[in-house]
Amino acid sequence: MGQNDLMGTAEDFADQFLRVTKQYLPHVARLCLISTFLEDGIRMWFQWSEQRDYIDATWNCGYILASIFVFLNLLGQLTGCILVLSRNFVQYACFGLFGIIALQTIAYSILWDLKFLMRNLALGGGLLLLLAESRSEGKSMFAGVPTMRESSPKQYMQLGGRVLLVLMFMTLLHFDASFFSILQNIVGTGLIILVAIGFKTKLAALTLVIWLFGINVYFNAFWTVPVYKPMHDFLKYDFFQTMSVIGGLLLVVALGPGGVSMDEKKKEW
Repeated sequence: MGQNDLMGTAEDFADQFLRVTKQYLPHVARLCLISTFLEDGIRMWFQWSEQRDYIDATWNCGYILASIFVFLNLLGQLTGCILVLSRNFVQYACFGLFGIIALQTIAYSILWDLKFLMRNLALGGGLLLLLAESRSEGKSMFAGVPTMRESSPKQYMQLGGRVLLVLMFMTLLHFDASFFSILQNIVGTGLIILVAIGFKTKLAALTLVIWLFGINVYFNAFWTVPVYKPMHDFLKYDFFQTMSVIGGLLLVVALGPGGVSMDEKKKEW
């Protein structure tokens, strides 16, 4: 069997997977995508005092402002998750969750931590895909914007979402000389490039979902660490943030790459 035959078989598998799961795949994707906001909102409730004291100590803003910050995080995230899952006012929910990401990036000084910043940007990419999915093909979110297929804002949302999603994988690269790390870097880099440019997109995204889920379960197994240890919360945060990126990739599998992609351009050749 030649390379083209293997690629064709793999693409057939991706298409068959989509046909079998198309009824519920978008729902699973949305649940995965908002999982980090859901988990963080619930954590704000159960760790209210700790979160308030951290913000107060970091910014010296007083208990009232620190409490308002925690309340906005809790309310904004849980409300956004409910709206997304119920399919009501999804665009407003996405903008609200974008605001939460920006607020947390500043409040927790993530702006100066490259790894966390890249992961937050990847999370924003997932929200862009969710925003694109919520829009009907014939409608423009902005008055007066043309709705031609190639110039539709939806297509560029999908492009931006794909490009931002790959930032998650850049945080997983290991720069050491072991065979496994080198192989993982080469394969992972190849797949993220395919997703970013939109070539063999559904197959590449589905492969990344499987690969990233395996890495997530292995490296972020927070359930194996006692709750009272700080590492439990760190691993739990990473686990659900990674699940959100997996949700974004599942949306790519469900929706396709959009008009601004090599897969779409191939149809014109």
